[in-house]
Amino acid sequence: MRGYFRRLVAACVDRVGIGTGLRWKLSAAIALVGALVALALSLVVHNAARVSMLDNARDLADERIMIAQRNYELSGRLNFPNTKIDDAELPKELREKVEAGRRATYVADRGGAPDVWAAVPLKNGQVMSLHSGFTDRSSDILKDLDQALVIGSIAVVLGGSALGVLIGGHLSRRLRKAASAANRVAKGETDVRVREAIGGVVRDETDDLASAVDAMADALRQRLEAERRVTADIAHELRTPVTGLLTAAELLPPGRPTELVLDRAKAMRTLVEDVLEVARLDSASERAELQDILLGEFVARRVAAKDPDVTVRVVHESEVTTDPRRLERVLFNLLANAARHGRPPIEVTVEGRVIRVRDHGPGFPEDLLADGPSRFRTGSADRAGRGHGLGLTIAAGQARVLGARLTFRNVRRAGAPDHEPAEGAVAVLWLPEHAPTNTGSYPILPQ
Repeated sequence: MRGYFRRLVAACVDRVGIGTGLRWKLSAAIALVGALVALALSLVVHNAARVSMLDNARDLADERIMIAQRNYELSGRLNFPNTKIDDAELPKELREKVEAGRRATYVADRGGAPDVWAAVPLKNGQVMSLHSGFTDRSSDILKDLDQALVIGSIAVVLGGSALGVLIGGHLSRRLRKAASAANRVAKGETDVRVREAIGGVVRDETDDLASAVDAMADALRQRLEAERRVTADIAHELRTPVTGLLTAAELLPPGRPTELVLDRAKAMRTLVEDVLEVARLDSASERAELQDILLGEFVARRVAAKDPDVTVRVVHESEVTTDPRRLERVLFNLLANAARHGRPPIEVTVEGRVIRVRDHGPGFPEDLLADGPSRFRTGSADRAGRGHGLGLTIAAGQARVLGARLTFRNVRRAGAPDHEPAEGAVAVLWLPEHAPTNTGSYPILPQ
């Protein structure tokens, strides 16, 4: 039941769009606590003041009834205001105490201003009583006190809310800085330190969190670097024996067995070269060798030389500054992926600084669309079975060196449900307006 209520509240908050940031949560908590404390103190102060005023009124009534008793016993007549003998309206509780031979006072609260009674037994067996109400001055004082308590309570709540906003805003700002720095670390900026990004003089739990994130990032960075070196070393060591194997295979007599050996040896050499290229791209030490080219003409010539069956359409020609060798590598890998996993016709479109490669196959797998290319992952069953899953990984890595952005999407007809097969896959290369510098820094690209 408790879990259902929690989910219901969360759903209502999401539906109405109530902000649930740390700043507002802390402000609401401080305001609520301040309101409860102010309410409790107001009730205590109000009741204490009322009781004190009633005690003073009873003491005053007791003094007056004693004076009235002495005057009556001396003069034999009532000469004190508001006094009566055997008053029929005397409260029952007070009458019982007086009949027991005691002088007493009593407060009757009938919903309005309280009535104060005082009574004393006389020597002749009668009861003298004095009836007075709560004075207007006391009522005004009590009203003024209540008004001051209300104003003070409102001030406490507003001040607590403002204090909560300030404290929560400070904590929220530090957490946002930490999250921003952590995102930069996740994007590969190795020189970012979360602890330095949040700054500040006061040390709190946020600093502990930032230090833990920095330590985790350092550990992951060291592990990834170790894995990259191991991968590069293994590929480099395999390069010589694979080259020797390929040379020896070329010396075999012609025949079907020789063709099979040559084919597998060439596949092995390609795999080793791809692994070495991925290791170099992971090291973030690659730099682009820039040249000015006409993008549409460059793409048309390279695609025609690679596969004349691919259609190239230049919508808008543009001159770009980029690395032709790396651009060609990205383009050829996208074409190879479309030919291997898609279906013809394959179309290449150049529009300004944007290159689109489309096939008419079953589309990219959902995990690739969600997470991007991953090495040695060849996709779902309908796009798997051939290749090592390094082509798009290398294309994405070379695009980063160029300062470009490589995106993937599937083509579906308008209004088609999600379970309906795609009508093709589209890879889009967005070249930057400004080329990367020789230090490897890139322009900021729109997401």
